[in-house]
Order: sequence, then C-alpha cells, then structure tokens
Amino acid sequence: MNEIRENKNVCIDCHTRLAAILHPDQFSQAERSVLDRPKRVITFTVPLVRDSGEVETYDAYRVLYNSSRGPGKGGIRFHPLVDLDEVKSLAFLMTLKCALVNIPFGGAKGGVSVDPAQLSRMELERLSRGVMRELHPFIGPHIDIPAPDINTNEEVMAWMLDEYSTIAGTYTPGCITGKPLALGGSRGRVEATALGGVHVLRSVLEHHGDSLQGISVAIQGFGNVGSNIARLLHSHGARVVAVGDASVALYNKEGLSDTVLSARSLAQVQHTSEVNRLDDPADLLTLPVDVLVPAAVSHQISSKNASEVRARYVLEMANDPITVSAEPFLEKRGIRIIPDILANAGGVIVSYFEWQQNATNAYWPHDRVNRELQMIISEAAQTVRTASADEGTSMRTSSYLIAVRRVLEAERLRGKLEPRQD
Repeated sequence: MNEIRENKNVCIDCHTRLAAILHPDQFSQAERSVLDRPKRVITFTVPLVRDSGEVETYDAYRVLYNSSRGPGKGGIRFHPLVDLDEVKSLAFLMTLKCALVNIPFGGAKGGVSVDPAQLSRMELERLSRGVMRELHPFIGPHIDIPAPDINTNEEVMAWMLDEYSTIAGTYTPGCITGKPLALGGSRGRVEATALGGVHVLRSVLEHHGDSLQGISVAIQGFGNVGSNIARLLHSHGARVVAVGDASVALYNKEGLSDTVLSARSLAQVQHTSEVNRLDDPADLLTLPVDVLVPAAVSHQISSKNASEVRARYVLEMANDPITVSAEPFLEKRGIRIIPDILANAGGVIVSYFEWQQNATNAYWPHDRVNRELQMIISEAAQTVRTASADEGTSMRTSSYLIAVRRVLEAERLRGKLEPRQD
C-alpha cells in the first residue's frame, strides 16, 4: 500500500547542502522551509512473482520535491542501495537542475531497492509494470514525469508507458520520457547528457583560457554517460587517458585509442597491449590530469580522498559525486568544480524536448535537438560563469543561488510566499 506524506519530511541532506552554500541572511525562514521539504513523498512496496513462482517484495519510493515551476521531472532507478534519503536528495537536485537551465519543470526522483542483475527479463518487466501500477495516480504529463536512471533504460520506460496507458485507457506518451523512438522518444536522447557536458566543459575551459584540444581527461564510469562523453571528448581533440568502472580502470598517459573508447565494456579491452590496468579502479580519481569526470555514482570524492585529487577541473557528470565535506578541500587547492546540476543537465533538457514533441505528435530532426540543447545549456553555463565572477563565488554556489531564486520567484508568483521587501 502507498504511504503518502506531504510537506512533513525535512530533507536533511538538502538542508545541509543549502546551509553549506547559502548565507543564513539570504533567505527568510519561510523560504528555507520551502527548500527544505519535499512536496510529496510516496513510499510503497512492489510484489514480484519470480519465474520460480515465489513472491518477493521490494521497497520503492517516489518523491516530488517541488512543482512550483511545472510538473515534476526525474528518473526512476533500480539499485539495491536505494533508500528514501537518497531519493529525496536527488529530487531536490532535480528541482535545482531544471530551474538552473530554465525549463518548465519541477524536481522529482524515484527508486526501487532491487538488484536487477538478479532478475530475468520477464521478471524485470513484471517489476516495471508493478511500479507503474502503484505510481499511476501520481504520474502524468502535467503532474510528474519519470525517465530512465541507474539500471533502467528505454525498454523499462516502454513497459511503464504501456502499463500507464492501459490503466488510463488512452495512449499517453507524455507521461514518461527516455522512451524508444518508435514510442514517442526523441532523437538525440541517448547521448544528450554527455553532449551537454561537453558543451559546458568547453564553455568553462574557454573562459579560463583553455581548450578541449589536447587536454588530458580521466573518466570514472563507463555506462551511457561515461562511454559517450569519452568518445565525444576524444572526437573533439581531448586526450582521454583513463576510463574506469566499478571493477576495472584502464590508463595510457598518451591517450586511449578509438578501439578502447568504442568498446561496449572495458572487460573486452582490458588485456590489450596499449593499456595499463590500475591496481585499484578508485586510483583513477587521483591521476594527474587536466579534467576529472566522475560519471558513475554518488559520493566518490569524500574527505578521505579529496586531498589526493590532482585534476585542475572536476566535471560532475554523475549526480552528487563530491560530498559536502570534501568540497572545501578541493576549492582550497584551486580545483574548479563544474557542478552536476549544470554539467549533466543535457539529459533533462532533451527530455523536455521529448515532452514537447509528445504534446504535438511531432518528431524533431536530430540537428534541431542538438542545436537547441547547445543553446539552452550554453546560456545556462554563461549565466553561471557571469554570476560566479560578479559575486566572487564558486560555480556551485552561483548555480544554487540562480536556481533557488527562480524556484522562490515561482512560489511567490503563485501566492505561496509573501513578496520580498528588499
């Protein structure tokens, strides 16, 4: 059974992040209360009939953090370590991300505490449909719009779309994004997050007198985002010297070849003569490179290893890869952090395009998707850079301030907050 809680659960991690970045006098208590609490928290269980006939039950969550600027937007992940605190924190970051790039969405996130590697394809389909049966009353094109996340993909989205449409009695492609192209997906969605990251990185590098051409890059994570950004950076002239996943990290200080970077998995190429295998995949984070790209999971750089990071820039392609306690160590040493809510926003921007296309029964050409993605994310990057320079703040602080002000402006315009007196 669903347990629904509205405006009662303070997000401790969100509060901590805001407290670390925003000055106490910048916002009123009422404004902070809006930022500290998700609008709606749903906790539920999903029963799954295994192929053996046994029934197992999995804990699941969906958090709509804020919808002042539009319907909620955020992925659904399947991972054994998913918990409510993580989902709340990620929904908060989605709220800020959508506001920062100025698209008309609020923030949401969902997750199921399950290891999908232990499920057959039929079991995965039954689980996906079961999740949507529980969430159906709280999901919709103008309510809350899920998308793929860790261990979910366009096939999972297709099953969820079908289940939603069956229950609704009408085909509703706009209820979910990240779908297959044949079911209302968008061209350019697969590489959107990585391509957006390349645009942001280029913008920041050029602002500081650097260039993509010839820079050394290490990338942690070789899933959709990590593998695509590796290939894109390589094609733009960057020297990708290291790539890694949870089990293996490959290194060549002269730069990895097309053969390695185009592999479907690192296990396929780990024994080729051109690469060195690092003793510990985590050592990739401390290589002496120009740009470090965490593109795996959260909290990879903590106070335990922050002092060992030797990159000049960190491009956060994963969500929340640097802990709050680690960030001061990096900033003190002059390492420029390009925050996740800007760096990896390409995915949600193209999800917005997909949602627009579904609303008008249209398919945009690939070049239009890429052109409009570059326009939106480059404008956001320039806004952040300008604010950072004008206010003497880090890019993360500037990003948060811009996003928070936009969310609070929407709350005030809707009558949820008193007008500011200053």
